[in-house]
Parts: sequence; C-alpha cells; structure tokens
Amino acid sequence: MRYVKLGSTGVDVSPICLGCMSFGVPERGAHPWSLDEDAARPILRLALENGVNFFDTANVYSDGTSEEIVGGVLGELARRDEIVLATKVRGRMRPGPNGQGLSRKAILAEIDNSLRRLRTDYVDLYQIHRFDPQTPVEETLEALDDVVSAGKARYIGASSMYAWQFSKMLYTSEIEGLSKFVTMQDHYNLLYREEEREMLPLCADRGVGVIPWSPLARGRLTRDWDAATARSETDEFGRELYRPGDSSVVARVAEVAANRGVTRAQVALAWLLHHPVVTAPIVGVTRADHLTDALGSLELELTEGEVSRLEEPYEPHTIAGH
Repeated sequence: MRYVKLGSTGVDVSPICLGCMSFGVPERGAHPWSLDEDAARPILRLALENGVNFFDTANVYSDGTSEEIVGGVLGELARRDEIVLATKVRGRMRPGPNGQGLSRKAILAEIDNSLRRLRTDYVDLYQIHRFDPQTPVEETLEALDDVVSAGKARYIGASSMYAWQFSKMLYTSEIEGLSKFVTMQDHYNLLYREEEREMLPLCADRGVGVIPWSPLARGRLTRDWDAATARSETDEFGRELYRPGDSSVVARVAEVAANRGVTRAQVALAWLLHHPVVTAPIVGVTRADHLTDALGSLELELTEGEVSRLEEPYEPHTIAGH
C-alpha cells in the first residue's frame, strides 16, 4: 500500500478510505441494504489485510449501529494506533430541540456518545456533517477545539457546504487561534464536478485534504445507466443527485474501461486520484469484490487523453448534496 498524507497533516492514510455507511443494523436505520456485524467483519478484515488504514463512519448511520459495528470489529482485528478512524456529528440522534446540530451542547454530548459506541478513547478525525446555519460558527469551532484539547479527537474536518461557508470557518478558526479543519468531505465524482469551481481551489490553497463521498456516484459509474440495484431502488437521496443527461458520462467510463481492460469503478476512482488535492475517495462496499475492485484503481494511471475523454461530456449541475 502506498500511503499519503492526510491534507497538510503528518498522518499517513491509505489513498482509499473505507466508507462504513453500509454497515449497521438494517432495522435501526434508513438503509435496508446495510450489513450487520457478521457480514461486515470479513470486509473490514480484507481492508486491513490489504493495507487500508482509513475508516469513515458517522453517528447517524443506522442510528449509531454503524459506529458500534466498526468499533467492535476493528477493536478485535487491529491495533488502535495503526488505524485512522473518522466519524461525524450534526444529524439528529434523539428527539427534542437539542438532539441535532452543531451547538456546543450537541457536540460535547455526541463526541462522548460516538466514543462509547466506537469503543475508543479518541477518534483521529472528527467531522461536522454539513454546515449548521442555526449555530454561530464561533460556537461550533470553540466546541471542536475543546474536543481536540481534551484528546478526544486528533484532527477536525468538515463536509459538503458552500465554499464561502467553509472559508468563513477557516478564517474564523485562524483569527481566534482555534483548531483548523484539515479535511473536506464533499460530493465529487465524474457525474458531479461543481466542486471544481470554488471548493477544490479553496482546499488546495489552504492545504485541506479532500476526501470525496460518493466517488462512484452511488454506483452509477460502475454499471449501465438503466441497471438497478437494491440500494438504488430505495435510495431517495441518491435520486436527487443525478439526472438522465449524466448517462453520456457513464458511457465514456464504460468505453475507457473496455479499452484498458479494467473495471468501470477503477476508471472512475483513478480519475479522482489523479487530482492532487484529492487525498482519498471514501468508498462504500457491500461485497468483498467491491473493495478489491476499488483497490485495483491504485495501480491505474490514466493518460491525459483518457482524462479529457471522460470529462468532455460533463454539463453543469445545480448544487446538490449540501
């Protein structure tokens, strides 16, 4: 495994991050395709055996059971100091007016809840799960700084938001002398490239590592446009992200993959990895061969002509995923 730095930090991570939204008790969340602990264990073991050390989950995934599964299995299979464990905070975790958001009250409560479920004393990367317009950024940043100062998180990160919002948070943390965001987990793939306008240049300028979610566009980039899966048939959020015109990009991915004798997933991930600002795409899998396929992208280097061929059909999209 060839490890890379997480943004401008000194920590080394695998250039593929295993996304853990696919792990959880199906009855406890919105994902009937989620894998329980017995099904998740061999995938997590395979990841570790192949050098993957970067794992991303969130408190809201399957009502906290993703964190429970990830923490329990990784606790059995890996030494804590050898893995980079990330989770997120913001979504609703309980009823009531303070059961969600990025207030000081919510953050300080939810970090402890996440640590309990993950069975660890700290997370390596604690991320805000979108922007919270109802909470002053100073309050959020001061609470996150306290989490880092208390040793409950090594680094902090952010996720999908407008570039002006992220810039405001970066600037505020700098002038106040608070812990700075080291990563941006945003929506970025061959079907959705709006991040190239402002967010990616901002991250490049500030040394923020980009760890894209949905790098395979909810699987759209791995199969024919009209093909369906168990996830796509129940993924209401995913239906909002892409549109019929994106099928031309999917066709180009298939074309390049066929010409190179590799899989479509490998082409789509290799395209992301050729961008210097991208640290590690977050790849969610429900089968072992999905993970093996993703790891194969690390050996694929696209030519300039292939990159141009893949990018040429793209048409601007409305902002989605924030």
